[in-house]
Amino acid sequence: MAKNTKVRVLLGTRKGTYIVESDARRRKWKVASYAHDGNDVFHVSADPRHPGTFYAAVNNGFWGPEVQKTVNWGKTWKEVATPLTPARKDRPNPMEQPADAPPKAVLNLWHIEPGHADDPDVVYLGAEPHLLFRTQDQGASWEPIDSINHHPGRENWSPGGGGANLHTILVDPRSPNRVYVGMSSVGTFRSEDAGKNWSPVNRGVETPFQPEKFPEIGQCVHHVAIDAADPDTFYRQDHGGIYVSHNRMDKWTRIGKPLGDDFGFCVASPRARPGRAYFVPLASTSPSGGMPRTTALDGHFQVREWNDETRKWRKLLSPSAFPGHFGVQREGIACDDLDPPGIYVGTTTGHLFLSPDGGRSWRLVPFSFPSIHSVGVSSPDP
Repeated sequence: MAKNTKVRVLLGTRKGTYIVESDARRRKWKVASYAHDGNDVFHVSADPRHPGTFYAAVNNGFWGPEVQKTVNWGKTWKEVATPLTPARKDRPNPMEQPADAPPKAVLNLWHIEPGHADDPDVVYLGAEPHLLFRTQDQGASWEPIDSINHHPGRENWSPGGGGANLHTILVDPRSPNRVYVGMSSVGTFRSEDAGKNWSPVNRGVETPFQPEKFPEIGQCVHHVAIDAADPDTFYRQDHGGIYVSHNRMDKWTRIGKPLGDDFGFCVASPRARPGRAYFVPLASTSPSGGMPRTTALDGHFQVREWNDETRKWRKLLSPSAFPGHFGVQREGIACDDLDPPGIYVGTTTGHLFLSPDGGRSWRLVPFSFPSIHSVGVSSPDP
């Protein structure tokens, strides 16, 4: 296979999938391909184990959800298997409920996560309501992970404002058996045995909207990122603040209080900047007393960098750079693997902001996209 020299930004939007390309200098950008016209695409994920392979979580209000896959950098796509609900099509009686069926119908597909490098055919899929699946054949078939899907405590799990979604899946790069998930409004869980058993890992995370402020579960986690240089370190954006953990989520420490308002949805940590994490702050309240939730804090687009070594925050953009009310969803930020890292932020107003130099300078891709649900990156070959 020819060497990949392009940076590709993968956008899941309110009306389809867009692949935006540049070279390694990241100065000029073009929309290289477009697919899934008219569909809600909640997530598009590149599989670094198979260059050119992307997966898309495609949701249609009439036809339902489906998993789409490309093996040629987004030029052509095809539907692969999607977790069936409530019964498998191969059963003589379509009304018969299979033993391994999800407890409820799959409403939306939220997140697709490639497995460990040692498991090149494994991919994880998070869905609504609070469902987790795994394929061991690159999407040809899916198996439910019953330890989550039929968890004994799930009758007490509540949805977040965006639904009962399983939106975060992380695999420890050192071990395919250690997997993490995040669910709204349930919290984070860790498995040490490839999903057979799960333990809640939310200690230290506050739930300001509940009578019990530090419960074992019930946190409205919005998104979590793993530090590429230290897989024991995680950065977490919650409804109730920004947190860091240095012990595989056993304990969380709130770091966002100095910001005043540390509400938001997204977080990313670049491979080339270990110990750094990037957040997009949003306004949790408005002067009129409302709850905007997806409106940029202080009326302008901004990104803040957390330096875990110095334990300090840095604002990356001037208030006058991009004024406006820009909303950003939980999958709305991503970083490439270059040095300095590129940082990419997609907004609910269809803007794609990017910094090619780790946050020193920012620009806009000159294209009006539909409302952006997710941002992913396929980096050039090293």
